[in-house]
Amino acid sequence: MALIEWHEDVWQLFNEHVEYAHYEFGKKTSNKWLKEMAAIDARLRQHPESYTPEALLADRALPYRAAHIMKRFKLIHYYDRSADTVYIVDLWDTMQNPKKLQKRISISPID
Repeated sequence: MALIEWHEDVWQLFNEHVEYAHYEFGKKTSNKWLKEMAAIDARLRQHPESYTPEALLADRALPYRAAHIMKRFKLIHYYDRSADTVYIVDLWDTMQNPKKLQKRISISPID
């Protein structure tokens, strides 16, 4: 089973989205965020390379993949086989300009 390691800023961003969902839409919606994340986590641990490669980041050295969460967000991650670890590096709102994702990843200390 692969380990999951969140970039600290991404973990904080995820929690902010859950809190916002709870405040704006109620407990049911915030629980849906948590339930979907639990399903993604379980799948990544068992099959770390099972999600689709992220086309917007295909030119990068690392093989980034994306898992959809709450339909409009993508959890950007990559798998390091030697460490058997999935690194979660961004939570991207797909309503944003795609160039923003490319820029965010290019300034990331991981890539």
